[in-house]
Amino acid sequence: MKHTKILISGASIAGPALAYWLRRHGFHPTVVERAPAIRGGGQAIDVRGAALDVVERMGLLAQVRGASTRMRGMSFVDAEGRELMRTTEATLTGGKLDSPDVELMRDDLARLLYDATRDDVEYVFDDTITALAQDDDGVDVRFARGEPRRFDLVIGADGLHSTTRRLVFGEESRFIRHLGTWLAIFSVENFLELDHWQVFHDTDEAMVGIYSARDNREARAMLGFSSPPLEFDPRDVARQQQLVAERLAGVGWVAPRLLAAMATAPDFYFDSMSQIELERWSQGRVALVGDAACCSSPMSGQGSSVALVGAYVLAGELAAAGGDHRRGFAGYEAALRGYVAQNQQLALLAVEQRRPPAPEAVQRAAAVALRAYGAPVPGDVP
Repeated sequence: MKHTKILISGASIAGPALAYWLRRHGFHPTVVERAPAIRGGGQAIDVRGAALDVVERMGLLAQVRGASTRMRGMSFVDAEGRELMRTTEATLTGGKLDSPDVELMRDDLARLLYDATRDDVEYVFDDTITALAQDDDGVDVRFARGEPRRFDLVIGADGLHSTTRRLVFGEESRFIRHLGTWLAIFSVENFLELDHWQVFHDTDEAMVGIYSARDNREARAMLGFSSPPLEFDPRDVARQQQLVAERLAGVGWVAPRLLAAMATAPDFYFDSMSQIELERWSQGRVALVGDAACCSSPMSGQGSSVALVGAYVLAGELAAAGGDHRRGFAGYEAALRGYVAQNQQLALLAVEQRRPPAPEAVQRAAAVALRAYGAPVPGDVP
């Protein structure tokens, strides 16, 4: 098969999922990841609709379900901690509870995908792409640490702030759409002794939340606020934490305790809720997948599902095209554009309504995936 050596940048969700399917189709993927190992931390994410079909075809559905957060419900409280409402029908992070969807922690899904590929996929950790040079026959790649290498194709699966996208398509500012919200996520002690439960305090400009994780052995804090785009060095964690502390000052409830814990959290994450909008997801021998191509933002509740489905479709289209990247990339975009557009619209509706999208809307968006809600695409592996 033509174009068998494929470099994938990013080892979160889309990258390892793509590596799995490329290997199944006879390609030889290499995954490069900036972090020294699979990244820990992150929020609870959802595997829904067509993405459930994808993980089932990977033989991982039982493990994904086994890692479920098994949330029982959620509460909202006022600034003094007095309960305002509670429900056992839905949660803020996972939606409707009596659905086939699976909510699990982001790092648990990343670990499952890595474990499913680590034995027959080359992983290069603690390194990143610094330069790409394409010609008619391949792509010369330079790395921050490793020696230069040549690949047939390069796929950017490196997230919202994709280095691959910047090197090939241009500066991020050309493609990013801010949704006016910023979110910090980090692990904390389950000091409220939550039992598979979520609690939130919401104001006009900020939100404080905490939910149990890992069978209640720990918890994750969510601190969010509304703001236009902010300027800061993405490597300056202290400055990011200062921004969060300034915006959450005086919010009440357990905000002071969470802000104190934030300073020593081992997995602090902070970013804007944003979308990526590109006219094309490929340029020459380089393509993008997942958030790097079409981030819908956590506001959609569909980011991980889009990554899983996108990886499946991209690998299948390249296989169906016999490795012809032009036909493969074109087929990938044709199959996935409608699915992505509907998922991005879900996030815009959520911003407008200040709540997650309704489960019915999520299912309608998922129904266009894989050309008919999980129907095989060209090159499908039974």
